[in-house]
This record gives sequence, structure tokens and C-alpha cells, in this order.
Amino acid sequence: MRLFIALLTLAWALAVQAQPADPVAVKVQLENYYFDAARRGDVEMLNTFIEAGYSLDTQDEKGYTALILAAYHGQGPAVERLLAAGANACAQDKRGNTALMGAIFKGEVQIARRLLAADCSPDQRNGAGQTAAMYAGLFKRAELLDALAAKGADLNAEDPLGNSATRLASGQIRTVAPH
Repeated sequence: MRLFIALLTLAWALAVQAQPADPVAVKVQLENYYFDAARRGDVEMLNTFIEAGYSLDTQDEKGYTALILAAYHGQGPAVERLLAAGANACAQDKRGNTALMGAIFKGEVQIARRLLAADCSPDQRNGAGQTAAMYAGLFKRAELLDALAAKGADLNAEDPLGNSATRLASGQIRTVAPH
């Protein structure tokens, strides 16, 4: 009887200490796992999220999606898996940048080519009024500039400073708005 009471008391003490999981903390932890998997290119972990029906276009505090992070970090297989599962290639972070812009910035040419196949406007602009073609011109990614032009990108479109993909590709960078 004494052992039964001791076990019952121990069980009760453990039950009191076991707090139900904080839903907000669990959500944050899941998001961290998801975004880390995208950064690392952990396709197996991404598959777990995909199979569980996790929202692929979830954004972090900067507005980054898993696709943006995978593209930026050069994780081609993760980019491919996320796109195949329905991730939005046109999604923009809080600055308006897309996965394509991130891939061009980082020099991830193969990933950028894959993202170009998505059904997004080639003239999609970020918050600074820049396009993916402007990134390609600025960073001298001529092969991507050609591919963007073939998709219909306007290489003469200008940002608020008067920069265009064509000007940037030729080394003309405006840092002051034209008068």
C-alpha cells in the first residue's frame, strides 16, 4: 500500500509539472525546423513537412519563404522539391525580393534558370523598384539576362534612380535620381 501511494504521489507530481505545450512556441519551433531544412537543403525533412500538409509559403520575420532561402543558399534539389510541391515562386520577402532575385544575387545560375521556368512575371519588382533583370545586369550574369529577355523581361525598364538592366550590364550605375 505504501508503494502504491508513493507511486501515485510521484505520478501526480509529474502530471502537475508536465505543462501543455505552448502552441506559439511549437509553431515557432516548427517554422525554425522548416526554414533550417531549406537553408541546408535537407530534402528529406522538407518531404516530412510537405507530406504533413505544412504551408509551403510560410514566411519568417523577414518575409523569407523556404523557397527563397533554398534558392539563396544554393540548394538546388530543395528548390526543385519545393517547386514540385507547389511552393509559390513569385512570393516576395518584406523587401519585395523573390527567390529568383536571390539566386541571381548569389550567382546560383542553375537555380535561377529553374526559377525562370516558373509562371512569374519577368518584370516583377522589389520594394526598390528593381527587377530580376536589373540584378542580372548589375552582377554581370549575361546568360541570365538573355534568358530573362527571352521570357519577355523589359531590359529598358528603369528603377526610381533611372537604372535599367541594359545600363547596369554596361557598367552604368546611377546612384542619384535623374532630374
